Amino acid sequence: MYSSLETEKIDDFGIISIMYHRFEENKYPSTNIKMNDFVEHLKIIEKSDIEFVNPKNFENDLKNKKKERKILLTIDDGFSSFYNNAWPILKKKKIPFILFVSTREVGSFNYMTWDQIREINKEEFVEIGNHSHTHEYLVDESNEFIKQDIEKSIAIFKKELGKNSDFFSYPFGEYSIEFKNLIKTLGFKYAFGQHSGVMDETKDFYELPRFPINEKYGELKRFKSLTETLPFKYKETFPREKYLLQKNNPPKVKIIFYENIDNLKSLSCYSNEGNRWRQSDLEFESSNVLLINIEEKFVGERGRINCSLRDASGFWRWLGLQYVVSDR
Repeated sequence: MYSSLETEKIDDFGIISIMYHRFEENKYPSTNIKMNDFVEHLKIIEKSDIEFVNPKNFENDLKNKKKERKILLTIDDGFSSFYNNAWPILKKKKIPFILFVSTREVGSFNYMTWDQIREINKEEFVEIGNHSHTHEYLVDESNEFIKQDIEKSIAIFKKELGKNSDFFSYPFGEYSIEFKNLIKTLGFKYAFGQHSGVMDETKDFYELPRFPINEKYGELKRFKSLTETLPFKYKETFPREKYLLQKNNPPKVKIIFYENIDNLKSLSCYSNEGNRWRQSDLEFESSNVLLINIEEKFVGERGRINCSLRDASGFWRWLGLQYVVSDR
């Protein structure tokens, strides 16, 4: 446990957001969490005096409760295993969360039904978020295709739940500038990716980070370390476009940080360039402008960069970037 003397030095805890998918579906370790571990996660949060954020108070908590430790639970896809295994626990404890559902899958094998979703939606601490209609790799499709897909999901939300959500979750956490702008024009207020980091009011509300949790990354020691992360505040990252064409691979990565971050030059970054994780070559263009020299192309579907800095309080500042790697 951290002393009040240590934590009172922190001016903004931000909101840690974590993402689950399946619960006790042990055939799928990359998207599953074992229920024993999930229960322990909740205990860690409660013992650490971390407040669960009600999505209905999301922006107020983000902007006006900076001195309190906070966490937002999100669950993607609406699998039946969530309803059967995790929902009874969250309901009993009245723990808030966002459940993101793709409308095409509702009621199909291994997915929740609309009746089950409506049952959950009655609770004031629950938000049913939009996760597209088809949950395909939409970022590779035309803008018109994406628009039709999301508009279909919005229409189904209004039919089944009476309204669409303010919250959107990009399928696979993948987005481009065009996709992001479309989500804005369709009336969403917030959109989540799957890049790691801690939310604060300086982040783009249409590129919100989350820590993905599964059997490997839900291990208890690691999970506790996630609860001890802080926002890494930056003004901008380059390239702005997260959809990476081969002619721009590897990207020229630049991060412009805010000026008041202590010991900024002590940060370290790692990337999965060349299809293996390695420490990145860093260069400071000025006191608060970092160049990350990615030497090899990102291989596969996603390129990732994670940067961290040990804060004087003992917590870790964390920043993650994810690029969608096109084969074009």
